Amino acid sequence: MKSVGDNKSRIVVVETKAGKKNSLNEVLHDDTVMNLIKDTRAVMEIRAFMEFVDLLSSHSDRACYGTKSVEAAHELLAIEKLWITDDLFRNAEIATRKKYIGLVNAVKNAGGNTFVLSPNHVSGEELAKLTGIAATLRFPVPGLDDMEI
Repeated sequence: MKSVGDNKSRIVVVETKAGKKNSLNEVLHDDTVMNLIKDTRAVMEIRAFMEFVDLLSSHSDRACYGTKSVEAAHELLAIEKLWITDDLFRNAEIATRKKYIGLVNAVKNAGGNTFVLSPNHVSGEELAKLTGIAATLRFPVPGLDDMEI
């Protein structure tokens, strides 16, 4: 095991407003921290999920969440990026797990990118608040939430 001295260049002190779980979000938005971890998979997932959140608020017809809306978007081959929580993807109920694994594979086969987010990560927690599944779309699909499926 390497000593702390050997890893000095990788240690950063970052101030937060509190010592609570939400402070992790503050740390992850700190420029110094982001520069150190910019090429990790977790950071790429955070950035991609932040893109979803931005699209949802600014161009809501290019983003959707919830199983029915995401499935409808997939029927149109509109999904560019798909996020799903690990809890849904590895669901204990076999039929549910197969459904979501099938959706993830279908999106990949259609040229989309997929991200399975951990519930222990800030972005995974946020996704869980939005039903556990979300997508950004290749093209606008107005009224996706109102579609009959």
